[in-house]
Amino acid sequence: MLQNDCRKNKFGVVVIGRNEGVRLKNCLASVINQAKQVVYVDSGSTDDSVNVARDMGVSVVELDMSIPFTAARARNEGVSRLRELTLEIAYIQFVDGDCEVVEGWFDQAVNFLDRHTDIAVVCGRRRERFPEYSIYNLMCDIEWNTPIGEAKACGGDAMMRVDAFIALGGFRASLIAGEEPELCVRLRAAGWKIWRLDVEMSHHDAAMSKFSQWWKRAMRGGYAYAEGAFLHGISPEHHRVRESLSAWCWGGAVPAIVLFSMMLYGVWGAVLALVYPAQVIRLTLRDRKYSPTPWGRALFLVLGKFPEMLGQLKFAYSRLLGKSSRLIEYK
Repeated sequence: MLQNDCRKNKFGVVVIGRNEGVRLKNCLASVINQAKQVVYVDSGSTDDSVNVARDMGVSVVELDMSIPFTAARARNEGVSRLRELTLEIAYIQFVDGDCEVVEGWFDQAVNFLDRHTDIAVVCGRRRERFPEYSIYNLMCDIEWNTPIGEAKACGGDAMMRVDAFIALGGFRASLIAGEEPELCVRLRAAGWKIWRLDVEMSHHDAAMSKFSQWWKRAMRGGYAYAEGAFLHGISPEHHRVRESLSAWCWGGAVPAIVLFSMMLYGVWGAVLALVYPAQVIRLTLRDRKYSPTPWGRALFLVLGKFPEMLGQLKFAYSRLLGKSSRLIEYK
């Protein structure tokens, strides 16, 4: 019991969410009484989220929604409240409100960070709670299955070392997506490491049942790639440059070449479009040993280049006009 209390006193939890309903209640239930302090940051929920959190004894931050919302800003404000309530913690666990933390994760994460003082961020396996619900949920589940060991980035669920987080100013609050990988780039530049453990960490509920939801999520990803490349593309890591070039190639250049070919040669020019099914076949063969549905993953990887390209254009348009984009929400 004493050992558990010592572990509990070492970290706090920041949960962010909006209109998550039962998902939020389950999320908070998975973390309360396990950490020294839990803070919930609400971004303008119209359901009973704020009252649910308060009734569960959680400190609540209600964001000023007159200021453009980002998850990065929400997490930063959560950390500020957490440090107002307790300065003794060494680590912060970030959790999205549509996730539940798996029992045993906190012990694994705290013990790992205690033993490895050169590591600033540790994360584990995030699983989709209902992968059978839709093909879109299944694609998320496959996406979460990233390599174990030293990593380039973490996701929304991760435990971070407070000193490292504060020293670098936390998340870049203006980013509408991709804030975790961007922070990881800066952490590595400062000499820190990011690590993924082969341990169950959290269960996520994407709740995606419509193609339009998947499309918006992919578009947000393209925007994040563009902004990441803009910020750190010339760094030694060339952050998000490859992903951005891929979107421009498959979502922009190839369609333009096909259309130009059709203008010159009519219907025969459309033969060049066969490069897309060829790419699906190539990716299917490449991933057949690592993915439960290699054809499905390949199809969505190729199809996703079009919304990613739109996200790239959205970022370029925003930069040209000097405007900040609003969050691209898919649920």
